Amino acid sequence: MKVFGVTGWKNSGKTGLMERLVAEFVSRGLTVSTLKHAHHSFDVDHPGKDSDRHRVAGAHQVLLSSSNRWALMTELRGADEPPLAELLAKLSPVDLVLVEGYKRDRHPKIEAHRGETGQPLIAPGDPTIRAVASDEELPDLDIPVIDLDDTTGIANFIAGQLEL
Repeated sequence: MKVFGVTGWKNSGKTGLMERLVAEFVSRGLTVSTLKHAHHSFDVDHPGKDSDRHRVAGAHQVLLSSSNRWALMTELRGADEPPLAELLAKLSPVDLVLVEGYKRDRHPKIEAHRGETGQPLIAPGDPTIRAVASDEELPDLDIPVIDLDDTTGIANFIAGQLEL
């Protein structure tokens, strides 16, 4: 599987870019999966539902299935968060996995950047960032800068990097 990341600071446009890239690559006939890192506690379950009750009771894993989808939830219960490579290995094979977050991992990435956030660029200190998708010009960078709203251009860049 080919892997490419979208990274950046909070409110930089990562999720919107991910959403647009998934739609763009799917429209090109590719199969795409996503993997997103969350820096906070999150829940995909609903309190009081059967699957939540199983998890709260102490189940290590809860697999929920219907005729439309299935989901496997694993409780770490104090264990370390699995590394990106281990999580990628759990995915079914696809043409492309887009990874949101995981700034410190070594896969190729594009940085989403919005000038209004006031955050510094990550790219100058990170050789895994191959381009920046920004809403402002960044003439001092020695890597490509693509307009944050140019989904086709960003997808073309990623496809070229991965030889898709």
